[in-house]
Amino acid sequence: MTDPIRRVGVIGAGVMGSGIAAHFANAGVEVVLLDIVPPNLSDEEKKDPKKRSAFAEGALAKTKKAKPALFFHKQNASLVSTGNLEDHLDLLKDVDLVIEAIIENLDIKRSLFEKLEKTVRADTIIASNTSGLKIEDMVEGRGEGFAKNFLVMHFFNPVRYMKLLELVVGPKTDPAVLERVVRCAGEQLGKGVVMGKDTPNFVGNRIGCHSMMLTMHTMEAMRLEPEDVDAITGKPMAHPKSASFRTADMVGLDTFLHVTDNCYAALTDDEERDVFQAPGFLRKMVEEKKLLGNKTKGGFYKKTKEGIFTLDLKTLEYRPKGGDADIKKAMKGIKGSPAERVRKLVATEGKAGEFAWKVLSGSLAYAARRIPEIADDVESVDNAMKWGYNWEL
Repeated sequence: MTDPIRRVGVIGAGVMGSGIAAHFANAGVEVVLLDIVPPNLSDEEKKDPKKRSAFAEGALAKTKKAKPALFFHKQNASLVSTGNLEDHLDLLKDVDLVIEAIIENLDIKRSLFEKLEKTVRADTIIASNTSGLKIEDMVEGRGEGFAKNFLVMHFFNPVRYMKLLELVVGPKTDPAVLERVVRCAGEQLGKGVVMGKDTPNFVGNRIGCHSMMLTMHTMEAMRLEPEDVDAITGKPMAHPKSASFRTADMVGLDTFLHVTDNCYAALTDDEERDVFQAPGFLRKMVEEKKLLGNKTKGGFYKKTKEGIFTLDLKTLEYRPKGGDADIKKAMKGIKGSPAERVRKLVATEGKAGEFAWKVLSGSLAYAARRIPEIADDVESVDNAMKWGYNWEL
């Protein structure tokens, strides 16, 4: 029988790190949340402990107010203590597990792991929340003991609400370490575990990103609008109500662009590599217009006093929400169980059925061909998409 995880360190107090910290606290686990000392402090501020730990302190304060709530109860926040990496690394000396959720930069991660190796106990498990970097590269230069205790724990945001936790082990990860983490994930955190392989973006984001990019390319090729696509790819396709583009706005378009660029760069032998090449409008939205979705109050959609407006993908200006009336009407008639809805959808005459079949058949065929490259069985892919993307099937 493996011991439960009693004390955890989380490094990186961004959206993911603070969400992970909150969810461990929800499970009654003590958490130490650390981040860097803010870089632009004055000499006077550098002497102030509160200012030095402002990133972690601010993140905890924000997490307490988050909507939807990230703590089961605000009292749970008392289990989280904050600090910074320069003054409080020693607080990690007696933790059972350290989860790193910092910037996706290999050199910065390696430098952190070097410090951790000198600080933590010999049996402390070290996990990275990365979604794009290889374990082999991250543990380069570390000792046998470190590699034995190292794995990837890839949470999905928001951590409290998304059931999926992808676990990925390296060639040297001790099976007992994995067993302990699997038990913690299921029994303490209430997560659904999917075992992925050490491949770019693992399981959920590899299939989810392929599906999203295929949707965008097909929309362009068939000259459809974002509203048309969202009418098709929501409930009729057994996907969440937020469909494709409202989901992208929620997740953040910069995140989608980062994931797809990462896939395109890394998957040089992938037979559908070109699907991961971001469409021009997405790159312009993120890099030129800084339209990142909900976090910038404008992405594919924008709330205005006159109602919800949609981005015109040719001019990149907002216009009143429109869309093809025939598609909307056809989609309203698609009801029943998830399987019945999908069957009716692909049998629908006209553009809606044609679009749905192209996207669904393309996604399913691509996912099937990824076994055993990204996971050992089809069920892992299904669970990743149900638990990480809220697909009904």
